[in-house]
Amino acid sequence: MLVTRNYERDKAILYAERYAFSQNPIFGNFRDIGGNCTNFVSQCVYAGSCKMNYTKTFGWYYISLEERAPAWTGVEFFYNFMTQNQGVGPYGKEATRDECEIGDVIQLGRENEGYYHTLIIVGFEDDDILVAAQTDDAFRRPLSTYKYDFVRFIKILGVRFEIPSSADCFLSVYDGVAIVESR
Repeated sequence: MLVTRNYERDKAILYAERYAFSQNPIFGNFRDIGGNCTNFVSQCVYAGSCKMNYTKTFGWYYISLEERAPAWTGVEFFYNFMTQNQGVGPYGKEATRDECEIGDVIQLGRENEGYYHTLIIVGFEDDDILVAAQTDDAFRRPLSTYKYDFVRFIKILGVRFEIPSSADCFLSVYDGVAIVESR
């Protein structure tokens, strides 16, 4: 039986603020092999959820550069996992801009290219959304400063666990010490 708990949005944002302009040493960097944006957003969502999904191929997890799910680093795979996950780990839905809050995710797209960039919402200012990202490192950058043809929003609805969990991975991940969670 799966147990659901809240996604801790404040922890996702604290993590984004700390690592938007640097690399957490416990995670690989994909900047030179396609971009690091989805990897960074996955780290932020993990900091706010403390639960990965270790399902081979279709899960959402990071163990090492060589051992990770496509959804951890791939824009489309991330979207598919978050919006279709029925198992453990964070889950969400495609949402409207008005439904979004801090800790939710934005993906940008271009004609003839599809969705190419993943960002995390860290605030709101006037009529704009403020985001954090890597590859083009940013924290509190207005969404209006990006060039894109279309956009989608992913609202993180919660986190599922197989058993109730009191474990909190946040400090070990935030401090760049280790990924700590039971599989």
